[in-house]
Amino acid sequence: MSRYTELPLSAQTAYAELAEATRAQDLHRSVAHLNGSFASKQVKSRKYWYFQYRDIDGKVRQLYVGPDAEPVRALIARSQDKPRKALAPLARAAIALGCERVLPRHFRVVRRLTEYGFFNAGGVLIGTHAFLALGNLLGVRWLDGARTQDVDFAHPGRNISIALPAAVKVDVHDAPGSLKMGFLPMSTFGGGGAVTDVNPAEPELRVDFLTTLHRGRDRPVTVPDLNIALQPLRFMEFLLEPPVQAAVFCEEGAVTVSLPAPARYALHKLLVWGEREHAHRAKASKDLLQAAALIEFLVDYRPGELTEAWDDLIARGRKWKSRATEGLEALSRVAPGLAVDALTPAK
Repeated sequence: MSRYTELPLSAQTAYAELAEATRAQDLHRSVAHLNGSFASKQVKSRKYWYFQYRDIDGKVRQLYVGPDAEPVRALIARSQDKPRKALAPLARAAIALGCERVLPRHFRVVRRLTEYGFFNAGGVLIGTHAFLALGNLLGVRWLDGARTQDVDFAHPGRNISIALPAAVKVDVHDAPGSLKMGFLPMSTFGGGGAVTDVNPAEPELRVDFLTTLHRGRDRPVTVPDLNIALQPLRFMEFLLEPPVQAAVFCEEGAVTVSLPAPARYALHKLLVWGEREHAHRAKASKDLLQAAALIEFLVDYRPGELTEAWDDLIARGRKWKSRATEGLEALSRVAPGLAVDALTPAK
């Protein structure tokens, strides 16, 4: 039984149009694309302007913009000029034709991270959200062809995971300049130095910030410019080089994000299988099922990409090859009959 099915041509076309429109909108971002509003305060007979929005932790925040003057009034006026070509109708059409959407509450978090510039700063969406987005990008819908009892196979769960380079650098703009370009100043991010950001109103939804493990140091890496801490994980660098771009969407709209390359996503699942403790082996099985689905597709349509990623992986050293081999052996038990000739461990 196949682990994927091709989306109808109409769905693939709808996704391509949505992805193109989303990228075009990203190239012309302005304050009109931000989800929030301007509010004024009167202090000692003088008016001051703030930009008000709800952050990913659920809290309403106000960003100081400046006194009531012509440059600020012009910025406010531009915020009323909403984009002519709304993405929501295109997103709804793609969903209706069979493309995979994310849950609206998850989409709002990803959209906010986009507005903070996380993906421009090198961030990569990983985890099951990335797996589902890769399906749209590749023109397929994932099926659980390995074990039907694993109903969690393509369910995003409660985590939204973002991987960033450990040495990530961003330009922290002044508030008016940042808003003008359609971004929120990174220094206003509400993570508060936490590795995981949780919305008190929705404790089942969490955002994890991850990075590469450097010389075995597994303590969180603080990034002052981002106002967050990143949790280092082994093998994470394999997912970050080089990423691909794709659209993530729900009925409310769409945003462009960076994802791991399909072959690297699949092989990373093999790498981390051995890292899972026995208490988390259920999640490890889900990882292997996702790897099986992607590998099956890549063997059918893009075998060169799979071989190239595998050769890169095993060339990184003995531990890398050992972990990948362990994952490959586990994969053969979870997905018997899967063609993995391109992943034969080097002697």
